[in-house]
Amino acid sequence: MALLGRINQLIILRESDHGFYLDGGPLGEILLPTREVPADVEQGDEVTVFVSRDSEDRIVATTQLPLCQAGEYAGLRVIEVNDRIGAFLDWGLPKDLLLPFAEQSKKVGTGQKVVVRVIIDEKTDRIIATTKLGRYLDKVSPRYEAGQPVSLMVLEKTPLGYAAMIDRKHRGLIHSSEVHRELEPGEELQGYVRALREDYKIDLSLEPVGYGRVTDLSDRILETLRARGGNIAIGDQSSPELIRDTFGTSKKAFKQAAGRLYKKKLVEIGPDHIKLVRTGKA
Repeated sequence: MALLGRINQLIILRESDHGFYLDGGPLGEILLPTREVPADVEQGDEVTVFVSRDSEDRIVATTQLPLCQAGEYAGLRVIEVNDRIGAFLDWGLPKDLLLPFAEQSKKVGTGQKVVVRVIIDEKTDRIIATTKLGRYLDKVSPRYEAGQPVSLMVLEKTPLGYAAMIDRKHRGLIHSSEVHRELEPGEELQGYVRALREDYKIDLSLEPVGYGRVTDLSDRILETLRARGGNIAIGDQSSPELIRDTFGTSKKAFKQAAGRLYKKKLVEIGPDHIKLVRTGKA
């Protein structure tokens, strides 16, 4: 059965002067235009196509596949804004994806990257995008534990840090203190639950929380030392920027991890260097 706005595996029913007609089930026969027909296929074969509507609202198939399909989230770039109907997004197909003004949680501009969900408009039965994501997230209280690893998609930059979608189910916040580089809307990351607040809001971290965080960074410092001949020009007095560029972490986290290695007598730490004293595990 063919689904509008989705990638489908459909059977070729017959050939015509305009291309092949595919079995769309309840959607009827769906035309795959001649220019889209793969080489060496014939009646009865199965083809992978994306089902959408053309400029005249006819249901058609294409072998060109979009960056996302109905029911999915993605970070897409705004190609242009039409003052009458909304913004058009690049989703990997010749016909751009419409983000209507009514589906914009905030006004978007040309060149901006925004996180959207692709949906089928209930009124027009057309494929559109929405940035009003709250209606699709879980309304039940989140059941996470501090330190639990989660998958994240960056939503937007906020005054406090970055809003992110957790496991495609909940919204959380990565505080500015946890971020050591610019993040882009739609970027997908491994993250960790830092804390669950009483108001059910979720604080997130990009590094393992607590002892696990220190252990992971300690291992990375050791690996870097071994790769660089046992000495790196970063120490207690090094700038936060240099530490962030080298290890992608804060100076505080670096000093905690390096201190752990020092206590185990694995390294020697100076104002502007750290030196491998002996081999071993962090």
